[in-house]
Amino acid sequence: MSSCRVLIIDDSAVSRRALSDILSTDPDIDVVGTAPDAMIGLRKIEALSPDVLTLDVEMPGMDGLTFLERLMKSNPMPVVMVSAYTEAGSDAAIRSLELGAVDVVEKPRYEVREGLSNLSELIIDKVKGAALARVASPSMRFFEHNTGESAVISVTQESLGHAPLEQLVAIGASTGGPQAIRQVLEVLPASMPPVLVVQHITPSFTESFAKSLDTNCQLSVQVGRDGVCPEPGNVYIAPGDRHMLLTRAGTDYVLALADHDRVNRHRPSVDELFKSVAVHAGQSGTGILLTGMGVDGAIGLKMIRESGGRTFVQDEASSVVFGMPRAAVDLDAADTVLGISRIAECLTRYVFRNSEADKRRRRGDSI
Repeated sequence: MSSCRVLIIDDSAVSRRALSDILSTDPDIDVVGTAPDAMIGLRKIEALSPDVLTLDVEMPGMDGLTFLERLMKSNPMPVVMVSAYTEAGSDAAIRSLELGAVDVVEKPRYEVREGLSNLSELIIDKVKGAALARVASPSMRFFEHNTGESAVISVTQESLGHAPLEQLVAIGASTGGPQAIRQVLEVLPASMPPVLVVQHITPSFTESFAKSLDTNCQLSVQVGRDGVCPEPGNVYIAPGDRHMLLTRAGTDYVLALADHDRVNRHRPSVDELFKSVAVHAGQSGTGILLTGMGVDGAIGLKMIRESGGRTFVQDEASSVVFGMPRAAVDLDAADTVLGISRIAECLTRYVFRNSEADKRRRRGDSI
């Protein structure tokens, strides 16, 4: 990739220097400037034309969320938010993703320089991922959201009945994933089979992410816990810094959390979840791989397909970063490649068409 031009906007001189030092260690990143507040930042955006912004949430005058909202309406560009490690900071981080930020970095409350230095590899990865991001304009986000919503309303008005007990859905995502996951989950009917989700996100923000989804979904959304039997009508988000796997206890599905090494540089790893779904759900498993940088999930998705399960992959046009979906397509792991606004509808029709087919098989009818 060509050199990524970064502007750092943060009211803390210590944070500005720490972020600048970290990013400057990568030869593919050029820190073109810093700014102590939003108004100076705005002038520097116009003067320096950066490719990516890092933006603090808490700043005097215009706070980071207000600035982000205005920026995305007037001049959409890739933004990585820097949010404090607090409950309020977690909520602000999730709100920033809703407003269009590509990713979020956790900012320590104390020992800021040392804390950020400990996250240097992660910060560099997030900024480089943001540089590859396709940032949607407000009109594009409005169109995509409303297209997806209207499509699935027609599905939920049908007589869906109940999905077969063996059915299970697994979703994986990284950069741009929180927005994509929201777009899928918000319009799924409450009678869906269990949904397991791995999203690469800062661990301390996972709980706020789950709560935000739960507020806006017909399904019940929670952070996955070890030993829980996933139930229909529920979504389970992999907890921060732990792999979430599907196992069996007799005929029942059971969630297992694991602390083994990172896979594809991630914990939780999408591949780890998908591989376990391929083994324990087989043809009853459905895998969905959404936007993200890297290759995590591609091998596991292929395993789901080879075990007889159905696989969906987000298309390039609607992906913030097409890295993970592209890797799956290149491996021939995708049954279907779709825009994000169509995934929920097609998933719902597939799951409940299978439900009706199972009923007919049990009755001995021809299908």
